[in-house]
Amino acid sequence: MPDKKDHLDHLQSEIQELIDDLWQVPRFSGLRRGFRPQVDVVRTEDPPEFRVVVELAGVDSETLRIFADDKTLVVAGTRSPAYRGRYFHMEIEHGPFQRRIQFDEQVDPAGARAEYKRGLLAVTLPIAEREPAPEKVSIRIGRSP
Repeated sequence: MPDKKDHLDHLQSEIQELIDDLWQVPRFSGLRRGFRPQVDVVRTEDPPEFRVVVELAGVDSETLRIFADDKTLVVAGTRSPAYRGRYFHMEIEHGPFQRRIQFDEQVDPAGARAEYKRGLLAVTLPIAEREPAPEKVSIRIGRSP
């Protein structure tokens, strides 16, 4: 049974997601909600780690900012429109975005690594073997072999 702290952490995560959703809505946009990339999170056993995959088609890796602490990963950036001019039809969302992923286990942000290939950002965060230092770490995108 989850304890009170876990319940509060989960509630805080849900509230933060709601705030992130509201922040994405551009002014005067009708039903447009802004760019919100899709995210998959996978927990593996061997090795014990979380792998977070963020769908970022059309996002320049230079605009990405990736931060992590012992329980949270934040991916932020901007997707710009593909072309300049007057649009007659527009379905591809663009603009600034931020996704916050809350983990239910502590991770080691210092051991994190990231790759950006074919529009997918993959961030791997090892599960902490011992209590990590509570600090925020910036994660650089490396090149895949």
